[in-house]
Amino acid sequence: MKVEFCNFSGYKIYPGKGKLYVRSDSKIFRFVTSKEESLFLQRKNPRKIAWTVVYRKVNKKGITEETAKKRSRKAVKHSRGVVGADAAAIAAKRNQKPEVRAAQRAAALAEGKKQKQERESKRVKNPAGKVPQAKGAAAQPRAKGANRTGGR
Repeated sequence: MKVEFCNFSGYKIYPGKGKLYVRSDSKIFRFVTSKEESLFLQRKNPRKIAWTVVYRKVNKKGITEETAKKRSRKAVKHSRGVVGADAAAIAAKRNQKPEVRAAQRAAALAEGKKQKQERESKRVKNPAGKVPQAKGAAAQPRAKGANRTGGR
């Protein structure tokens, strides 16, 4: 059973009921009764006629309180911590003045350079500038046509 809707009033039209009006441009209009058809042909605006569904929607008539008060929830933003720093530490760092942050950054860079120099000075220096090889690797060089074993 197919239920149509009136083009003027918005009421349901059950099978076997209503009127069908076909305009000269082949557009089809369905009406529940001749009352709606007459008002349509008089070019009345259904938004201004109090008993139509369109009027009731435009003027918010008969809407229950539940549907009127229903609102979508807005997503609330939360600042979360990153690995190694909690949200409070990140917020404190963000609120610092740029001069203070620049000074901290410069101090951290200087500290990193100092540590790198210490590591370089501790490393044993080879007078020839060659990197020491693992035992046995350089002692027996491979023949030119020999097959490689154990590897890739």
